[in-house]
Amino acid sequence: MKKILVVRFKQIGDAILSSVICSSLKESYPNSQIDYVVYEHIAPLFENQPHIDNVIVITEEERKNFLKYIAKVWKVTRTKYDIVIDIMSTPKSEFFTLFSPGAKFRIGRKKSWRGYTYTHRIKEPSDDFDKAEKFLQMLKPIEESGSFIEYNPNYFLNFSGAENLYMREKMEESGLDFNKLVIAFSINSRRSEKVYPIENMVEIIKGCLEKYDCQIIFYYSPAEKEFAKSVHRTLGNDARVFSNIETKSIRELGNLLQNCDMFVGNEGGPRHMAQAIDIPSFAIFSPSSSKKQWLSKNNERHTGVEPCEMNSKNYDELTYVEKYKLITPEYVLMKIDGVIKKFIAKGKKVEKNINI
Repeated sequence: MKKILVVRFKQIGDAILSSVICSSLKESYPNSQIDYVVYEHIAPLFENQPHIDNVIVITEEERKNFLKYIAKVWKVTRTKYDIVIDIMSTPKSEFFTLFSPGAKFRIGRKKSWRGYTYTHRIKEPSDDFDKAEKFLQMLKPIEESGSFIEYNPNYFLNFSGAENLYMREKMEESGLDFNKLVIAFSINSRRSEKVYPIENMVEIIKGCLEKYDCQIIFYYSPAEKEFAKSVHRTLGNDARVFSNIETKSIRELGNLLQNCDMFVGNEGGPRHMAQAIDIPSFAIFSPSSSKKQWLSKNNERHTGVEPCEMNSKNYDELTYVEKYKLITPEYVLMKIDGVIKKFIAKGKKVEKNINI
């Protein structure tokens, strides 16, 4: 049995996208042991996933204390892995390959003055590849050695029926009616530069409420709670908007999204969760993000818009906020309508003035 270690710290979106390496390896080597190294706060997402045997957690304390971190890496690598893939490829993550000299494959990304513990250093793929496809290029050395690799760029997350039922009941207790369209709205972001102007977002929300008489859920971290409540107040505390469904963990957020019909809003980790769960999504990208990189190709269920698409002749002369505001609420509402009619409308009445 092959023992494989995949190292990817980072945040939600990066870890979800990188998990395509785990799923591709599990499909290629069904009897292998695949362990995935992630930060503690996102580890629950990867529990009980069929393509990951063990989730190895780097705690906050281990991140901050170098000696404790080194001790953790040493302990993990006593498993004597056959393959170690260091997606991070930083001086810190490279200790996993340094402490695994017996691994036939120690794969990392090619960077100047680093990576001497790797057996294979992978050049950064061109931007013709999206992020998931770029990560999969790290499997090329294994394929070139004569092994068959089943490349699968689709990422996914699994949640149990019991988990989802618990959250569904919690949502119903909050007043949600599952006979109506339910949209999870990402109105905030961990990174402020990725927050679409809130006055425009409010107009999008109002448009959805008016057209579909839907129900909208604001999810949030504890630090974002007051922001969500304030936006709800801006909407007149509309009873169709729910800012009272709290999730205690990132896994509960996944359960909440699983019970929604659609995801709309700022691009980020939760949007990747929505795609991994495969509820239709529409993302608003910031001027500093790339739709081509962060959206998977050829998947019409998951789309988005970025400012540079809006055909402004003087785009490069605009400020960051001016670029963001090129994406109008009217344009976003038109795109949302297309997704709803194509992927959600069948079997559910979603628009007040048409029968489906």
